[in-house]
Amino acid sequence: MFEAKLHIRDAGVGARDGAVFERLSPVSGQPVTRAVAAGPRDARDAANASAAAFPVWRATSVEEKRKVLARARDLLIEHTEEFVEIAAEELGSTPDWIRFNVSIAVDVFNEAMKIPEKITQTEETSEKSGIQSTVFREPVGAVLAIAPWNAPVTLAVRAIVWPLACGNTVVFKGSELCPMLHSRIVDVICEAGLPAGALTSVIHAPEMAEPVVDALAGHPAVRRVNFTGSTRVGRRVADICARHLKPCLLELSGKAPLIVLEDADLAAAAKAAAYGAYFNQGQICMATERMIVVDAVADPFRAEMEAQCAELLTRKNRDKVGELISAEAARRVGRLIEDALSKGATLIAGGEVSGSYVVPTLLDRVTPEMQIYGEESFGPVAAIIRAGDEAEAISIANDTQYGLVASVFTADTSRARALAGLLETGVCHINGPTVYDDPSKPFGGVKTSGYGRFGGTSAIHEFTELRWITVQEPRSDYPFWT
Repeated sequence: MFEAKLHIRDAGVGARDGAVFERLSPVSGQPVTRAVAAGPRDARDAANASAAAFPVWRATSVEEKRKVLARARDLLIEHTEEFVEIAAEELGSTPDWIRFNVSIAVDVFNEAMKIPEKITQTEETSEKSGIQSTVFREPVGAVLAIAPWNAPVTLAVRAIVWPLACGNTVVFKGSELCPMLHSRIVDVICEAGLPAGALTSVIHAPEMAEPVVDALAGHPAVRRVNFTGSTRVGRRVADICARHLKPCLLELSGKAPLIVLEDADLAAAAKAAAYGAYFNQGQICMATERMIVVDAVADPFRAEMEAQCAELLTRKNRDKVGELISAEAARRVGRLIEDALSKGATLIAGGEVSGSYVVPTLLDRVTPEMQIYGEESFGPVAAIIRAGDEAEAISIANDTQYGLVASVFTADTSRARALAGLLETGVCHINGPTVYDDPSKPFGGVKTSGYGRFGGTSAIHEFTELRWITVQEPRSDYPFWT
């Protein structure tokens, strides 16, 4: 059994009260990890350590920061197979998914290493004589970073590394669903040479999430919060941050549409849709949940998708299909499928649920009265929704509370760019899958998919403070004060 502990000023720290909890395997139901169960006092200890380390990390040279981040990147790669092993036990993840996570995390490190030298100051001349202005950005202090379980390496690294690159220290709150994996990621990054306390980790039992987050967000040294997770939990995080007047970056749920127009390459669109819908069993915020297809090509597109599902379930590809995070998650997906079928949807492929496993499922003729039309399934279910024309396709795509990612498939890229401008999402890909990210570009959503942006120089805006200093010549008169 794995033993997961806190990382405060060093690794291997227990809870003040000795509390622990167990993480059960989603596959076998047996305990796989015994984890320290932090409480509010432990959370404050982590924040205090982070506050103490901040002056040291802030004063570290740009070159040394880059070296530390490069060493952390290399150590992450060295520990890939350890992460694969832990994730298989705690999450039921496939090896390919975790290795893919590491590869994206490496890209995040490579981009973040460019950030320290971009945090600069500018001299400005005031319109008023005798005043010299300097505008500059500086690190904010400690940042609370909260990452989920579904892309456990990528999202943990993203939450941690962007604030670090900006000169901040980080308190990382890992997921109770992968406590060992998230604890080990922090331990590995710290081995790269960060000052003690510059990166701390807190893990807790499920029932302690809100008290721990409240203690961290309310700590005076914590100046920013970033959270990736569901919209439901994101609302609670936003409430807590608002109460403590702490700015937060929220990257939340999605219900990504992939629009297929009449001139699209249907084989390419189907391949992208299948990848987006079924990779990691659909447990991705960018997952393709809605395939909005104009009537003129709906039937041939459905045939292409059916072929993609059949190929996915062949013996050579079965290792790409893993378990969901829990049997309850699988049952929820099963209920969404049953509801759609009871209201007139057509089952093209899959539909079976067994324990925490859901066979990749394809539904056709999904309509607004079905729950799956509007609810994020977070499972391997793709829904074909038929539209009369492109105007109706755009209307359907925007008929959701979410607005994270969209895709448009058409041979006319000028047309696609115009349509992308009409879509209510933070990101849109033309002739590419919804599951795509580039750490050098801004990533985030609109509507209830959150606000703020990870990636590239957006991190500077999110994780630094903009300040203004003036140098003035002494004066003897002031307005209305003589």
